[in-house]
Amino acid sequence: MKYIFLLYCFLFSVFGFSQKSKIDFKNIEKNSKDPKSPYNYEKLIFKFKGLPKSIDSVEAQHLYYGRNFRDIISTEDESFKSLAEAFKNKDWENSVSLGKALYYKDPTNLDVLLILLRSYDSKQDVNNFVYHLSQFRLLADAIRNSGDGKTEKTAYNVNSIGDEYILLNMMNIGMDYTRSSKEVKGGMLDIWEKENNKMYIKVLYLRN
Repeated sequence: MKYIFLLYCFLFSVFGFSQKSKIDFKNIEKNSKDPKSPYNYEKLIFKFKGLPKSIDSVEAQHLYYGRNFRDIISTEDESFKSLAEAFKNKDWENSVSLGKALYYKDPTNLDVLLILLRSYDSKQDVNNFVYHLSQFRLLADAIRNSGDGKTEKTAYNVNSIGDEYILLNMMNIGMDYTRSSKEVKGGMLDIWEKENNKMYIKVLYLRN
């Protein structure tokens, strides 16, 4: 049995059903770096790894957007390229081994979590699949709650182009959409359009 379809079913079932709120990135940066704050990044990571289902929407927001102010794994890093190669070759053992190593360094990396999910799915490892699914959903919810994607002012906010494409896949937006882009304050705004349908996604430039 395959479990990866649950990822998209689970995310589609909740997509678009909660109140959107304006994100204060400066406040997230301050809280994430403050050891006394309940939203300190390291405190939240500890909770994220141990009890992901106990994390609320504000904490999820700090986890997802707070990683902009931390040392994170880049898709250009050799370690990530090795993981991507193992995954491409369907080498599930190495995908899990390399993925777990990167997960411990950068737990909120959606690319790494997605590779782990697909690898555990292929290995039919239900427990690890469900564990990382709950983490993935938290971060996906943070993106979902950042806007509704209907206008420039209410665009979805993502940390990277990779996260943008993960969002597009979850929303079933593919090659039949055209993309236009323009620079805006704090990032690049992408407009995905098909006939009369438009979706706005802002790729953030927040890193110091």
